Amino acid sequence: MAKDRPVYMGPRLRRLRRELGLTQADMAADLEISASYVALLERNQRPLTADMLLRLARTYKLDMAQVAGDGGAEQTARLGAVLKDPMFADIDLPPLASEDVAVNYPGVTEALLRLYTAYREEHLALADRGVAREDAPEAPDPVAEVRRFLAARRNSFPLLDDAAEQLAGEAEAAGGLAAWLKARHNLRVRRLPSDVMAGSVRRLDRHRDAVLLDDALDGASAQFQLALQIAYLDMRRSFDALLKDGQFSGASGRRLTLRALAGYGAAALLMPYGAFAKAAEARAYDVEALSRQFGTSFEQTAHRLTTLQKPGQERVPFFFLRVDPAGNVSKRLDGAGFPFARHGGSCPLWSVHRAFERPREVITQWLELPDGQRFFSIARTVTAGGGAWGAPRVERAIALACAAEHAHRLVYARAMGPRDPTPIGVTCRLCHRTQCMARSAPPIGREMLPDDHRRTRAPFGFADG
Repeated sequence: MAKDRPVYMGPRLRRLRRELGLTQADMAADLEISASYVALLERNQRPLTADMLLRLARTYKLDMAQVAGDGGAEQTARLGAVLKDPMFADIDLPPLASEDVAVNYPGVTEALLRLYTAYREEHLALADRGVAREDAPEAPDPVAEVRRFLAARRNSFPLLDDAAEQLAGEAEAAGGLAAWLKARHNLRVRRLPSDVMAGSVRRLDRHRDAVLLDDALDGASAQFQLALQIAYLDMRRSFDALLKDGQFSGASGRRLTLRALAGYGAAALLMPYGAFAKAAEARAYDVEALSRQFGTSFEQTAHRLTTLQKPGQERVPFFFLRVDPAGNVSKRLDGAGFPFARHGGSCPLWSVHRAFERPREVITQWLELPDGQRFFSIARTVTAGGGAWGAPRVERAIALACAAEHAHRLVYARAMGPRDPTPIGVTCRLCHRTQCMARSAPPIGREMLPDDHRRTRAPFGFADG
């Protein structure tokens, strides 16, 4: 009779210990073993026995599945996703080989994943620096740092998804977020008038053991603020672990990134990965239907759709853009490989800029970039603020789009059918479509023609070469 294969889970044990905030000596004392034995387990020099698995689960009140893990499936999927990068296209990398590396050499796998993430951040930072004037001193840009941090990780944080999924289950069993806050943190939820909140929409009042919410918030916004407070209270270790690998020039970049991670955690709590990903496929990515199902806003739901890239459980990759009526970009998230302009606005031919003419209506559009890449886009206006007569409101438009090869999975593309795409550019300075009447600036590297004898319909005329 064949013996069971020994189970080695050193990296997972080390990550669990760090998430619990323990030293090797602390864990050894809790488990009544020696610190040197913990070190051997974490280096995969000793297998993790069934007895030790049970001891871990009992001591730290963990689900056995959480301790036992997935046998390296997550690391395998993450490594496989990295190896799909075009720069590895000429290397023969069979799936079985990457699986062997992930399972048998978890430390090497983790090192490669960290190195690739750092490479992606530096690559994006270099793109930002490339458009700056060479003779101008480079000032720290915390917003750009956040965007690089998210883009380098494709706006996907499985660590937060897993933590949020567990918290969501506990909150559901407790009777909702407010009941769970009371049971877990002895915090009651109070709704107060806007003038009493003095400009805040949410405040943690430790003196009165309460989470205070502006009573002008609608249902979806109030739930999101509660989820956000829970994320700050119960996912802090996960945030710190993720921020450790970030590159920030100052405190502002780190704080803004923490805010982005907390928002991710809150969305994952309201829309748990497994249930939300399944519903997204079942409803053909109908944003409004999904928002009704999960009690979230249109924007929150569209935002969450950009995060469904958990290794091994990927769904349609989307990119997301939010603009105001003046064309200022206040948020952009890329999970679909769209070449966003690093500076300035986007193409005026994109329907996201026309959405203000048709408020609250979903506008669909096929797009084609100058290099032939095609995307399918939806755009709609969303409103922030309000809630009472005279309360300030902000109108914005959001766009959610995916590459053309995924469009058939979206209810919007099925209803629209194939259409001729709208030719757009990333930004006027990088777009070489010479006949575009919407152009606001000539492209870099093209010689302009004089117009003293001839004026073209397009704003600028260009030499052929």
